[in-house]
Amino acid sequence: MAKTAPTVARKEPDKKPRVRNAKPKIERAALKLFIHEGVDAATTREIADKAGVSEGALYRHYKGKDELALSLFMATHNRLAMMLSEVLSGNGTLEQKVKAAVKAYCELADEDFLLFSFHLVSLNRYLPYDKRREDDPVSITERIISGLMDDGTIPKGDPALKAAMALGVVMQAGLNKIYNRLPGPLSQHAPALARGVLAVLKSN
Repeated sequence: MAKTAPTVARKEPDKKPRVRNAKPKIERAALKLFIHEGVDAATTREIADKAGVSEGALYRHYKGKDELALSLFMATHNRLAMMLSEVLSGNGTLEQKVKAAVKAYCELADEDFLLFSFHLVSLNRYLPYDKRREDDPVSITERIISGLMDDGTIPKGDPALKAAMALGVVMQAGLNKIYNRLPGPLSQHAPALARGVLAVLKSN
């Protein structure tokens, strides 16, 4: 009589226990992977593993990595728009407004430089597909610059070009910090950056 082979217990795949506050863990893990590997290269499994959660936990909050990436980008983009609108539309001289706007921009960067970095390096990925809105940071800057030209505060010119030049002053500084070419927190360079923005606005 043939011997019956011993029954081998089937090993169930390991299941990660449900984690509290999984969403912020997922977002931080995603940011690190998106910046170091790129959005296209990162996978939902990698993000979940790095966050210490199950892949299902990620899908409970987002449809996938593309929705997650866009959400992280827009969080900073919309906050920048609100900040610029509040600061540049307030009372004060041109110099006071520019100094306040640059200071707020730098403080936003220093508050969460990982999130800020992702926004900055992802502009070319997401902005071409974003419908031009009245409340996006660039449109707000262009509109305010146009008003400054109309009331004679700064020389006449192309508001779109001047906005691009002014924003370039602070954005390039942010990029250089990402690439470790600019030391210390961005806020320590705010006075010099404000002078650069003012020089751009007052140029012919």
